[in-house]
Amino acid sequence: MSKEKLSIIKIGGNIIEDDTSLNAFLKLFSNLEGKKILVHGGGKRATAMASKLGIESKMVNGRRITDKETLEVITMVYGGLVNKNMVAKLQALQIDAIGLTGADINSIKSNKRQVTNIDYGFVGDVKEVASNSIDRLIKANFTPVFCAITHDGNGQLLNTNADTIASKVAIGMSKKYDTTIYYCFELNGVLRDINDQNSVIKYLNINTYNKLLKDGNIADGMLPKLENCFDALKNGVSKVNMGNTNMFTKENDNFTSITI
Repeated sequence: MSKEKLSIIKIGGNIIEDDTSLNAFLKLFSNLEGKKILVHGGGKRATAMASKLGIESKMVNGRRITDKETLEVITMVYGGLVNKNMVAKLQALQIDAIGLTGADINSIKSNKRQVTNIDYGFVGDVKEVASNSIDRLIKANFTPVFCAITHDGNGQLLNTNADTIASKVAIGMSKKYDTTIYYCFELNGVLRDINDQNSVIKYLNINTYNKLLKDGNIADGMLPKLENCFDALKNGVSKVNMGNTNMFTKENDNFTSITI
């Protein structure tokens, strides 16, 4: 018997920052058929809020150092401002959304990242997804909206990469559903030339990926995203699509589809 389809959509960056872009995306999301889960970041908004509060945002290699004060801001911004704003907008579009952190219904547990050369602070690496609990929400016709916060099971919230959350949730749910991940950002997809928006690589598998890596044709910022993609595909996810919000319009095929 074939499994029911489940779409896991991750958004971040300018889509969250700009109300017009967010409203347009949420309209497309609401029209997406079948069961779905939304995962969002909100780093730019958190940085702006931290700055207003006089808290300096520390980044190393593009990754945020999450000290106690920063974690408080992230919890307010991701779990509060961004998440609840999105949930309210979805309700207006007749989507019965429920906003969650990984602590809610014990849905996503993480380990605090080990200190090696860099102490990232209160940052979590996902170790466990409660797919049965998440599935109960889906079966009750709720649409989960996860922000980029997990917990360690001992009362500690942890800042967690939203791309990774999307990937790990998709892996967890793939035992029950035919899962597809959509990574939604500003670019049209994975590009051969970062300066040419039209140089989209439409189909990518592990062989073409390794060749592009060898030839140095993948920009640094895309590497962790693609590592998440192949990790998901190797662990039960059917397909990953990467591109901008036009992925969700029927007439558009200018995005990247990734399979194993």
